Amino acid sequence: MKLGVFSISLSVKDLQKSKDFYEKLGFSSMGGNIEQNYLIMKNGTTLIGLFQAMFDGNMLTFNPGWDENAQNLESFDDVRDIQKHLKENNIQLEKEADETTSGPEHIFLKDPDGNMILIDQHR
Repeated sequence: MKLGVFSISLSVKDLQKSKDFYEKLGFSSMGGNIEQNYLIMKNGTTLIGLFQAMFDGNMLTFNPGWDENAQNLESFDDVRDIQKHLKENNIQLEKEADETTSGPEHIFLKDPDGNMILIDQHR
């Protein structure tokens, strides 16, 4: 099962302060929009999403169909196939994908310690 590119999605209090901090660590903006309260920051192959007032807590995020440059992958496991695999393995989902659709969709689940995991397919 291929989950796609990994990033951590951080819920931040002040997007500009967080942007400035991560830039000092060598990250640069590669996506998002500060006016829309989110930025995607990159350092090498490491990705961090900064989100202000969009969700509570931090999340592990996977994006099926994308590489670390947000470029489309030729081959990838659709989020609905990932969902099917997880359900077959008795993994409880917090939010399920609509299996009657195709294209963009997402699912939420929690690990045994309650950490949120988002699998977010954009295409």
